[in-house]
Amino acid sequence: MSPKSVVVIPTYNEAENIQPLIQAIHKAWAGLHVVVVDDDSPDGTGDIAAAIEGVHLIRRAGKLGLGTAYVAGFKYALDHGYTRIGGMDADFSHDPAVLPALFALLDSHDVGIGSRYIPGGGTRNWGLHRRFLSRSANTFARFMLGFSARDVTSGYRCYRREVLEAVELEALASHGYSFLVEFLYRCEQNGFSVGETPIIFEDRAQGTSKMSLGEIWGGVRNLFKLRFGKTA
Repeated sequence: MSPKSVVVIPTYNEAENIQPLIQAIHKAWAGLHVVVVDDDSPDGTGDIAAAIEGVHLIRRAGKLGLGTAYVAGFKYALDHGYTRIGGMDADFSHDPAVLPALFALLDSHDVGIGSRYIPGGGTRNWGLHRRFLSRSANTFARFMLGFSARDVTSGYRCYRREVLEAVELEALASHGYSFLVEFLYRCEQNGFSVGETPIIFEDRAQGTSKMSLGEIWGGVRNLFKLRFGKTA
């Protein structure tokens, strides 16, 4: 019996992207289930997702943060018996064609990461400043917390069910993008193995980035909290 797999997609103002993205996901992997967690997008993203066949929509009351969106999606997946659970961006930065290779990592690992920083991986349509910032943030996080993985800030991931059951999701302190680093840190702390497959991360063509300066500084503060044993 094949594993029951799902991908969780947090959204906020992704009306231009959500329908073509889900079409591309189903083209890449017809049997993959999709959960969209929408934070009451003013542009109607949630309504668009709700009308797409085969998509389960979780509507939330407002913009509550990337981390809590993933937690909501992961809890739904656990409650409904999924054994392999992934996460990806809604803006086509993560190529849906990679999904089968990403989830295949779970045949031999507990966590799978779509990685920009292993041979074959990289970025496209990024300026020098953004490439420097991303690589520096990733290198600093690896230095601070001793990760075995190469791309610890990537949001293109998948997990065996046992990982989500072992890591106390509600206890994670990070709610924004730094959630990704903290969650991976907890996975490695629990002894789960991590595999990576190369991806080319492409800058969004539609919509606007949700990353802010506040998110960046919040991520730096969270690294120090994790490194020195303070998680609240």
